[in-house]
Amino acid sequence: MPLFDLETMQQVTEIPYKRDYNLYMSRLTQDEIAAIKEWVNAKIDSDKIHTAGWMPGSNWMGTVLEPIYTKAVKRNFDLAGKCFGLMVYVVFMERPEEWVSGRFELRGRDIGSRTYFRKRS
Repeated sequence: MPLFDLETMQQVTEIPYKRDYNLYMSRLTQDEIAAIKEWVNAKIDSDKIHTAGWMPGSNWMGTVLEPIYTKAVKRNFDLAGKCFGLMVYVVFMERPEEWVSGRFELRGRDIGSRTYFRKRS
């Protein structure tokens, strides 16, 4: 099932920053990618609304997310968040249910990452 953009309600068919995403993924093994996607899917299954930047904790060392930081983005903290956000985006694109993604504010400030919620029929 597709992912929809909140502003346009159009189906998302392309990964944003695809070139960057492909570079990051090329630095990870298939097992690492699968483990990260499994972790993200478990988070998604646990609730109805998700904000990508709020899913992981701040210290990824010793978790399945560690290779994002240590390998995919070569220990660049800012790029680790971008890479994780792109991976979350792709996981939502691959989900069987319909989801909507958009950007929101909290107390007048941009949250800084995308929020996802189930699409109503």
